[in-house]
Amino acid sequence: MQDEHYYKQLGFKCGLEIHQRLDTAEKLFCSCSPRLEEEPMLGNVERRQRAVAGELGKVDWATQFEGSKGRKFVYQVYRSTVCLVDIDEEPPHDLNNEALDIALKIAANLHAHVPDELEVMRKVVIDGSDPSAFQRTLLVGYDGYIEVNGKRISIPSIFLEEESSGIVSSDSEKVVYDVRRLGIPLIEIDTAPEISSPEEAKEAAQAIGLLLRLVGKVQRGIGTIRQDVNVSIAKGARVEIKGFQDLDTMPEIIESEIDRQLNLLKIRDSLQERKAEVGKPVDLTSILKSTAVRLIKNSVDAGGIVLGARLKGFKGLLGFEINKNRRLGTEISEYAKLAGIGGIIHSDEDLAHYGFSKEEIDQVAKALGVKENDAFILISGPREQCTLAMKFALERASRAIYEVPKETRAADTKNLVTKFLRPLPGGSRMYPETDIRPIAVDRKKFGEYEKGVVSIAKVRSELLKEIENPDLAEQMLWSPLLSLYNEIVGKTGVPGYVVAPILLEKLTELRRQGIDVDSIPNEAMLAVFEEYKANAVTKTGIEELLKHKPKSRADVQRLIRELGLERITGKRLEALLKEFEGKSKEEMLREIMSKYRLNVDGNELKALLSIKE
Repeated sequence: MQDEHYYKQLGFKCGLEIHQRLDTAEKLFCSCSPRLEEEPMLGNVERRQRAVAGELGKVDWATQFEGSKGRKFVYQVYRSTVCLVDIDEEPPHDLNNEALDIALKIAANLHAHVPDELEVMRKVVIDGSDPSAFQRTLLVGYDGYIEVNGKRISIPSIFLEEESSGIVSSDSEKVVYDVRRLGIPLIEIDTAPEISSPEEAKEAAQAIGLLLRLVGKVQRGIGTIRQDVNVSIAKGARVEIKGFQDLDTMPEIIESEIDRQLNLLKIRDSLQERKAEVGKPVDLTSILKSTAVRLIKNSVDAGGIVLGARLKGFKGLLGFEINKNRRLGTEISEYAKLAGIGGIIHSDEDLAHYGFSKEEIDQVAKALGVKENDAFILISGPREQCTLAMKFALERASRAIYEVPKETRAADTKNLVTKFLRPLPGGSRMYPETDIRPIAVDRKKFGEYEKGVVSIAKVRSELLKEIENPDLAEQMLWSPLLSLYNEIVGKTGVPGYVVAPILLEKLTELRRQGIDVDSIPNEAMLAVFEEYKANAVTKTGIEELLKHKPKSRADVQRLIRELGLERITGKRLEALLKEFEGKSKEEMLREIMSKYRLNVDGNELKALLSIKE
């Protein structure tokens, strides 16, 4: 990593968008359960969406791009977690007041101002993840800030909004969504572009995540919090990087995006110097119908076509590496793939390796009018898909001549790079929600929230006192399980030094064994520790319980009975000792714990046997 002076010279700008699901009893605008419960699918709802002009008479480029794919959207619906509101067949119900209270409490802790009246808005959604083609959202805070390592980072806006549907599958013809997730209350926190380095982006995301866990009732587990990063450099473009789950990779991926933009600027300068141009598609099917290149032959034999286009002045630049194992040709190919084809072939590649003969290459070059400093691309597939893919590819090639495109890109945490998702939507995406009345803010209640702002130093001190292990206490402070820890300790009275090792160490061990412990609801986790507090199960028994992923309080009690985990304690333990009479204390301890390790607490047995540590 470079120092901050380096990033300042680059004109580096960076801001975060943090999205965190709230832990409420209902969804934001209906009474459906926000739990992603397993249940049989009720059916599908199918929709198509098309781009239309906004109030200024213009069609947003990103919306037009998405609409040109002509894909169908299929929404899977369920009985207890999806209703007519979710599929846009019924007006929204009143706003969830529990979610609003949590959002206002978070706003107070981010030192934000709150409007006197909250207005629900509709935000255009272009990827089909909402059947209505918009997401309901309301501004609950503005002009706030958070301190990161002594530096104040502005938070211009805090929103309470609906979660989107979860994607099930996607291809060129349709996208399938699971609607159970749609409408879960979500808090979005946006920072100003004041983050001065990739490492500081990670630290800011950690600080906001910590505050959310300390303040609000937030959901836990994979997918319940998402961090998006907006990045740009001077002469480059704002790019939104979506999908960070592991904050440890955030600095490297941001660094990779900086390198990508720097290299695209080098390519742009070279293309302008060469007076580059993008040609028009030419049908090359007749030239390549007998080719030995399997990719093209299979397509033509199935009734498809082959299109090619000259890229004047692009020679050597399609193969220019912009990130590790990624080139300008890769970027153009990613645009083309959105039409459902497998990718492109370009002249900076080893065409003989594909199986092209020299005669075929010469014929293609002649048909396209390729000259010494030019390149060309080829796309094959069904006529409609091939035509659309070439349109997308040439659009990207054209933009390479004069700009780094504004894009929404995905974080590839495996290869530590970003990948194209879609063009970045324009700014005019909001319009009023006419089905919901404005909401007056309870100023007295918000004032109480402002008085109760959380002190991280105080929380750290309390954790150290409860857990009695400095390393575990610090780990718990930054853990996504902190709110669950506080709930367990507060409601059950089980000491922190018992709860923390189970949440931080035992759950980690079970995850490594492939057990989905993150799917265990808070209610069930709470019930596990209540049973421990009631002497119904031992600490070792807790681990065995968690292996079986209990789903409810009743499920915990059932598992204790079925797995034979009932704790042997008090008079029952004294009676058990009589079975081992005649043995030494050490032998009794060893044999009883070997046979009853899930049912007997070792410390209680040692005390009964008067064995000192």
